[in-house]
Amino acid sequence: MGTPQFAIPSLRALVEAAPRTGWQVVAVATQPDRPAGRGRQMVSSPVKQMATAFGLPVLEPVSFRKDPSAVEALHRLAPDLIVVAAYGLILPAGVLEIPTFGCVNVHASLLPAYRGASPIAAAILDGLAQTGVTIMLMDEGLDTGPALRQAVQPIHPDDTTATLSERLAQQGAELLVETLVDWLQGVAAPIDQTLLPGEPSTCRQIQKEDGLIDWTKPAVYIERMTRAYTPWPTAYTFWKGEPFKILSAAVLDGESPPGLVERTPEGPTVGAGEGRLLLRTVQPAGKRPMDARSFLNGAPDFIGATLPS
Repeated sequence: MGTPQFAIPSLRALVEAAPRTGWQVVAVATQPDRPAGRGRQMVSSPVKQMATAFGLPVLEPVSFRKDPSAVEALHRLAPDLIVVAAYGLILPAGVLEIPTFGCVNVHASLLPAYRGASPIAAAILDGLAQTGVTIMLMDEGLDTGPALRQAVQPIHPDDTTATLSERLAQQGAELLVETLVDWLQGVAAPIDQTLLPGEPSTCRQIQKEDGLIDWTKPAVYIERMTRAYTPWPTAYTFWKGEPFKILSAAVLDGESPPGLVERTPEGPTVGAGEGRLLLRTVQPAGKRPMDARSFLNGAPDFIGATLPS
């Protein structure tokens, strides 16, 4: 059960492990096709596209809670195990109880930290030096089930949610197969999360408005926003009443009034609550991403503007 690109390595790893393990992927569940792009054409999830390429049956329930037939379809499959990776649907008790070996989740954090929907972006936003993946048994709580395995992943200074997601997805897939080999043979012992290091924390689903920059925040935090919110919703402000995306930036010492745009030898900077933000890649409304210096060539009046907080 999975939906976005993050789940693809796990699905591929399960299919590729089948010949040597004797496993069989009997079906794939993913979220239904949704309209996307300017034309609002129906688009299948990355997981559905991969499952179709593998010739696997695909289930697309809207809800397990509201659709008894979706739960019945799982009963008919009689799975020994359900693997979940960034699925996006809540699994009620009636689903969790179906497989003999339970439901195993690939979660992109070192639980109990960052339970919830956006652990990768949250770790970058908080300025962590490392995060990781947890293979866990699911219960009815929000990522509260016991852990089977964990692995650490460093967060690089230039990591975005996109780049870190790619590494965590691959790491999670490899750890998943290793863990399942032991779990299905009865040699992996679940560990209650209260026995794991770190304090419990949660992170909610990201909303578009989360990317709106408050220039009274420290520049180091705003720079982390530009990475945490790539590829979506991006960090943005407003200039001349239109959205103005800041796709990459750096932090400079010195102080300027929050939101004030100034010219420096390194490029345009914006004052913050602490320090200054050096703009590197920007995207004005209706334009393609561009180097901030190139943007200034066509918009010299950007210097001296005060961006709203």
